Amino acid sequence: MLFKQGEAPKGLYVLKSGKATLVMKSENGVEVMKLTIGPGSLLGVPAIVTKEPYTLSAKASLGSEVGFVELRDSEDLMRAEPSLFPLVLAVLAEEVRAARIAFTGIVAKLRSRPSRLSGPFLSR
Repeated sequence: MLFKQGEAPKGLYVLKSGKATLVMKSENGVEVMKLTIGPGSLLGVPAIVTKEPYTLSAKASLGSEVGFVELRDSEDLMRAEPSLFPLVLAVLAEEVRAARIAFTGIVAKLRSRPSRLSGPFLSR
C-alpha cells in the first residue's frame, strides 16, 4: 500500500516498473473508481500540489519498483527538474478529464430519473 484515501500527503511516488492500482471509494465505502496504471506513472500529484489528503488509495503490485520523494523535497525537485512539469500537468489534466466525464455521467443518470431535485446542474 503506497497511500490510503483520506491520509495526509507523504510525498510523490514514481512507478518505475510493474503496476499499481488506484481505488476511490465513496463516503459510505462503495468503490466508485478502480484504475490500473503502469511504469512511468506519477502517484499522489494532486495531494502534493494542494497539500490536501489523498483522494484515492494506491497499491503497487508485488515486484513493482516505486521511487519516492518526500513532500518537503517535492518542490525542490520540481525546481531542479523542470522536465517534470509536463508530467505533473498531464496527471492533473487527466484527473480533471476523468472528473468531468464522471460528473456528466452522474448528471445524465439523475436527469433520466423522475426527481424532485432541482438546481443549476439538473435543470434542463
